[in-house]
Amino acid sequence: MKQKRYVAYVGTYTHENSVGIHIYDVDVEQGKLAERKVVPINNPSDLVVSKNHKFLYSIADEGVEAFQIEEDGDLTPMNKQWIGGMRGCYVEVDDKNRYLFVGGHHDGRVSMMRLREDGSIGEIADGVFHKGMGRSIAQRNFIPHVDCVKLTPDQKFLCAVDNGLDQVKIYRVDYEKGKLELIDIVRGAIESAPRMIRFSKNGKFAYILYELSNEVEVYKYSVKKNEPYFEKIQSISTVDGREDDLCAASGMEVSKSGQYLFVSNAGINSVICYEIDSLTGKLSVAFATRVNSDYPKVLAVYPDERHYLTLNNNSNDIFTYRIDFDRGYSLQESACVKVDKPNCIYMLRLDA
Repeated sequence: MKQKRYVAYVGTYTHENSVGIHIYDVDVEQGKLAERKVVPINNPSDLVVSKNHKFLYSIADEGVEAFQIEEDGDLTPMNKQWIGGMRGCYVEVDDKNRYLFVGGHHDGRVSMMRLREDGSIGEIADGVFHKGMGRSIAQRNFIPHVDCVKLTPDQKFLCAVDNGLDQVKIYRVDYEKGKLELIDIVRGAIESAPRMIRFSKNGKFAYILYELSNEVEVYKYSVKKNEPYFEKIQSISTVDGREDDLCAASGMEVSKSGQYLFVSNAGINSVICYEIDSLTGKLSVAFATRVNSDYPKVLAVYPDERHYLTLNNNSNDIFTYRIDFDRGYSLQESACVKVDKPNCIYMLRLDA
């Protein structure tokens, strides 16, 4: 049987030695990355691939940039567009490639960008600035910070995770008129600092990661009479309670099968894996591992779910770990891959 081919795109901060998006060939069976090339772009701090796998969209200092994905996984620049605010930090695209959504950490803005038929980025369709103030603690900036924008699985609503306001604002998406309408808010606890949201593979549950309270909240998600409903059913810690002051929950991803949820913790430098109950959506700890790196800002799970990797922003490297679910642990698999200020990753199967 022919081995499936995968490529990984790693976005980096380019204010030091990196110059853009690093492209790696992925050996899934061995859990290894081999760097192929680097595509120049200014500070690609987040990126996303279209559902048809033809285009990659990235944050850039200039706003957002579009690339065509070639058959071998290489990237060909298409165009750039300003997003109507300060530099963004997160990008999302709808399944039909109609709009690109951008979250802004610095200005608390959600931008909605039109996409053209050829995949390039068009003009601004709509933009919303979050308003308000959260409660502050020492050294925390409590003005609006949109750290994640994620469409619901049905594509009807956009969830904007505001780290500064301790809220997830829910917008109805009008694809015909290109408009966002605020219709609901999921409120976290004061000083919880929500960082990102993910959904179960069956679309019935939502998982919100909180950076300061170091926990994952689980919600039932449904649509009734064209309105979104989020019902909280569980809260589970990402760390041992004795370590809370040292930790900032940083990354979260659902495995390809939908059976597991992985979370990385900066500060204490650890990864915790939860098993997802397919019927209830609730989480139970499968294993936890201290990782050999500094500040695992985000992580990714290999498609076969036998390995995962962490992108380590302070130690400037990527480490891969082999998973033993039966024994409940993971171990470093191979030498690290050195890369300056890795910040995001997307693994793509080329022959899908």
